[in-house]
Amino acid sequence: MSFDDRLDTLVRRHQELNDLLSAGKVAGSEFAKLSKEYADLTPLVETIQNYQKANQSLRDLKAMVADPACDGEMKKMAEEEIHEVQRKLPELTRAVQLALLPKDAADEKNAILEVRAGTGGDEAALFAGDLFRMYQRYAQNQGWKFEIMSVSDGSVGGIKDATAEITGRGVFAKLKFEAGVHRVQRVPKTETQGRIHTSAATVAVLPEAEEVDIHIEDKDLRIDVFRSSGPGGQSVNTTDSAVRIVYLPTGLIVQQQDEKSQHKNKAKALKVLRSRLYEMEREKLANARASARKEMVGSGDRSERIRTYNFPQGRVTDHRINLTVYKIDDVMNGDLAAFADALIADDQAKMLAELG
Repeated sequence: MSFDDRLDTLVRRHQELNDLLSAGKVAGSEFAKLSKEYADLTPLVETIQNYQKANQSLRDLKAMVADPACDGEMKKMAEEEIHEVQRKLPELTRAVQLALLPKDAADEKNAILEVRAGTGGDEAALFAGDLFRMYQRYAQNQGWKFEIMSVSDGSVGGIKDATAEITGRGVFAKLKFEAGVHRVQRVPKTETQGRIHTSAATVAVLPEAEEVDIHIEDKDLRIDVFRSSGPGGQSVNTTDSAVRIVYLPTGLIVQQQDEKSQHKNKAKALKVLRSRLYEMEREKLANARASARKEMVGSGDRSERIRTYNFPQGRVTDHRINLTVYKIDDVMNGDLAAFADALIADDQAKMLAELG
């Protein structure tokens, strides 16, 4: 099927759905299903129709110019319009191609963010804390809700690891490219000789899974309760409120102790476990489709350095797309728009190249 034939098929399907829904002959679950399909198709079809109208206009104008009866001022005007349509057509074509790209089913999901100190000792923990605050501010800038689920503090400040739930529209779509190793180059607060140190932190971004996405059997869980340690109020070390869940089929362990309630800790731990299992399934599917593609979107590969934050030079570089911005203070205050937009555009370009 040619590109234009495919577009015609989608437009016809949209019209069929419109006729079915308008006739009032569909009800119940079938009505809901068709309504969703119609709603999903509508913006795509509007984009297709803009493209088709431009092509039809181009054909009509060329036919006009070729007509011997068209001469003088009329011909000149038609030729100018042809030039204008030809100028717009590549942009309209790309808009259709982007609209046709397969959607990541997880893009609209909320996300579980995990930040951990990597190599670099105390400075790595300080940097991990800076990254965690950076994402918190980015979430605020986007109008998302940022709920801290757990934090393990570093010995001189910062964090050893921290987890947050981020909820809002299109959270995972914008955050999934943040997964990987983030490297910092700066003079640590603990450095007395003024030397620049390099340390790192890892970031994982998991699409938050609902119960319908991942079903966990009770028989596959071992749940241990124990007394919390560290800051947490009067119930610390007095009640068995902390929860450790072991997923027996894989040995995956999730631990939660921030809440005073054992029930709340268990609920949070299950949410993290479900999201990690969902991401593992996504990785399996992604790897199965990756024979012709070296980089998988949202794979969460932590072994590769993805970004460097160089404080002495005030620059941040994303190594995947060779993008450098010289506004490190803005970036650390949550201005990640330049990276988010460029990474999404790069991913779309790769998918278009594959489809081409």
